[in-house]
Amino acid sequence: MKTVEIHAFAPAKINLALHVTGRRGDGYHLLDSLVVFADIGDRLRLRSARGLSLTVSGPMSEGVPVDDGNLALRAARAARVADVAIHLEKHLPAAAGIGGGSSDAAAVLRALDEGWGARTPDILALGADLPVCMSAQTARMSGIGDVVAPVSGIPPLPAVLVNPGEAIPTPAVFAALDERNGSPMSDIPAFSGVAQCAHWLHGQRNDLQAPALGIEPVIGDCLDLLTRQDALLARMSGSGATCFGLYPDPAAAARAAAALTAQRPGWWVRQTVLAG
Repeated sequence: MKTVEIHAFAPAKINLALHVTGRRGDGYHLLDSLVVFADIGDRLRLRSARGLSLTVSGPMSEGVPVDDGNLALRAARAARVADVAIHLEKHLPAAAGIGGGSSDAAAVLRALDEGWGARTPDILALGADLPVCMSAQTARMSGIGDVVAPVSGIPPLPAVLVNPGEAIPTPAVFAALDERNGSPMSDIPAFSGVAQCAHWLHGQRNDLQAPALGIEPVIGDCLDLLTRQDALLARMSGSGATCFGLYPDPAAAARAAAALTAQRPGWWVRQTVLAG
């Protein structure tokens, strides 16, 4: 039997804006979100093996399940592969609002298609973030996550990601929403640079930020610290608790990341570039 080995990258997903625009009768929320991907993320290796298995290592591996509680393994089962060993090197925090599990699952499905010709299953059944994570490109995500339209004109955005180490269940955040019928985003223009993009984003929202703050007030500390480090924009991503700050250039982002690491040594702080 020929041995196949595929290496895959699962980038962090960041919601630059996330508007909740309605709720269907079946309970699913309607969204309008501008999604970008970072140049940092998890790494996966898939190899031919006897049986299907998952192992996990890496700096953020503690507590990550290796059974069907892991979306990457569920995705492989849904693709109906039988003889693949998956190793996940975990660098992104879990339940953090940056699509770690969905991005891992999407990377697995891309690798299975490339190396084993596996069919792509019903990805929306695996989670609302799967469709946008499959392309891992800047996009406007709407509907219940099933409508993904590529977006051009977003410049590379120097950024700092901050997570205080508090996992927030997404259902709890949606349950705490006061307003479920908000306006959609404005039309997305092409931007001349980071400052213009940040200015436009100030006019948009993350409707999940307020309810997440009510559940975990430390999110406010994250936003405050990023703002004190002169972020052009500080906002929570997804359902939290990860927050991002946008900076005019990589040097400013590096200074902010160093200062935040010194101030909060127990937090997960990473400098990155979004949409690059």
